[in-house]
Formats: sequence, C-alpha cells, structure tokens
Amino acid sequence: MDRFLAVQRELVGKVSLMDGFLGPRRVAGVDVAYLGRRAFTAAVVLDYETQEVLEERVVEGEATFPYIPTFLAFREAPLVMEAVEDLEFDMLILDGQGIAHPRGLGIASHVGVLLDVATVGVAKRLLCGEVAGEVPVGSPAPIVYRGAEVGYAFRARRGVKPIYISPGHRVSLPSALRIVQGCMRGHRLPEPTRLAHILATAERRKVK
Repeated sequence: MDRFLAVQRELVGKVSLMDGFLGPRRVAGVDVAYLGRRAFTAAVVLDYETQEVLEERVVEGEATFPYIPTFLAFREAPLVMEAVEDLEFDMLILDGQGIAHPRGLGIASHVGVLLDVATVGVAKRLLCGEVAGEVPVGSPAPIVYRGAEVGYAFRARRGVKPIYISPGHRVSLPSALRIVQGCMRGHRLPEPTRLAHILATAERRKVK
C-alpha cells in the first residue's frame, strides 16, 4: 500500500479549507451502487435554493480497485469523476469523508483536489476521531481528531442516525455544515446524495 499512501500524502498537501466557490447556486451529489464489480454511479445536480433537480446522469463502469477502508477514493474516484464530467455545479457532495479521515484525505478531499472543485463529504459512519458530546436533533456536534475539529455530526430529525459532515476541498468547516444543512429536506441524508443514491440503486435494479 506504500504507493497509495504516497499519493495520499501528496494530495493532502494540496487540500484547501478556504471557501473557493460561488453561492453555491448548483449543488451536485454523487453515489455509487454495486452489483459485484459492476458499478452504477449517479450524479444529480440541484438548485441550492429550491432543491429542484436540474441535471442528472448515470455512468456504468467497473470497480477495478478493491474496497479497503481509508482507501475508498482509489476505488470510486474514477467513477465519480466520469459521472460529473460535463455537469455544471458549484459544489459537489460525496457519500464519504472529507478531511475526517486518518490521513486527512477522504474521497471528498481526494476528488476535490483532482478536479479542483469545492467538495464536502457526508458519511454514514464515523471513520476517525470522536464526537464531542451528544447529537440532538438540529444541533451539530464537532468531530475531534488528534485535538482538531475535522467535521460535524448532525441529526436532521428524530429516529435517524447522525450523518458525519466534513469539508473536502475549497470549503471551510462552517461552510461545509451550512451547505449540507441547507440541503436537508426532512431525511437523514442531504437531497443531492439522497437522490443520487435512489437513482444509482434504480439503475442497478434494472440489470438484476
């Protein structure tokens, strides 16, 4: 794994936590559904204010890299980058980690640096660090790793588990939280990744 660790060490030095986006006006979400090694990657672009769907795309491909925790980007980044190619967006939300990663480079940071776009990671599980306190509905709790805040745990409503929000690239910690909160519509996940998950799953079911 030394070669992949070297790539992560190189890319993490390029991550920016300064806001480098407009608006956002158009927010894209991406998710991947699998059937064996066959991958269905869906990208959905929404109007940030209304959450209306503006564009959507599904790309079918093959996952050539195995699933290895903390190395998800090497499996999914090529799929994600192909899916968002030619789409117009100011912000990209990915199903995975941003800087809340043992080496500071989750898939959202990895893809953000490679594409030089603003990205945020929204994960369903905590990969590293600890949540500072409880996570009451509507009140984010910081994720702390090695003494530094790297993201937030957030619960949108009662009866659902928290999600874990962290900036990927060209997004500050406060803006990552604000943008994801602005995309919540009463579900556990923000609308861009929720709708991308639904679309990717529907495409996978067509070939089962």
